[in-house]
Amino acid sequence: MDVETMLAHCLAKPGAWPDNPWEHEHPVVKVGEGERGRIFAFLRSAGVGLKGGPSREAADEWLDRFPGEATVMAYIGRSGWNDLSFAGIPDEDLIDAVDESYRLVVAKLPRKHRPEGWEDA
Repeated sequence: MDVETMLAHCLAKPGAWPDNPWEHEHPVVKVGEGERGRIFAFLRSAGVGLKGGPSREAADEWLDRFPGEATVMAYIGRSGWNDLSFAGIPDEDLIDAVDESYRLVVAKLPRKHRPEGWEDA
């Protein structure tokens, strides 16, 4: 997996769009309109930060499955966010993790701000 392939997968999700609020090398990917948009993927050259579960305990499954390749994200990790390495985690698992992060984030948006077709994405 590489960051360009991951970005393309993220942007294929209904309502997804790139943002660069901190002027990093790679954008974050949000879903939802404008200021109401919520991040579901933090892209970086070596991996991606994702919502790993609805709680820290659920997200810890990634840490158990991929020790050293999955780590708790700084600052927001207590809320179930993990950093996943492109190098040490199979592409199929990374794609599944993005899909789950998207689903978890969209489900928390008010119904009127959820994009059409998100349940099928």
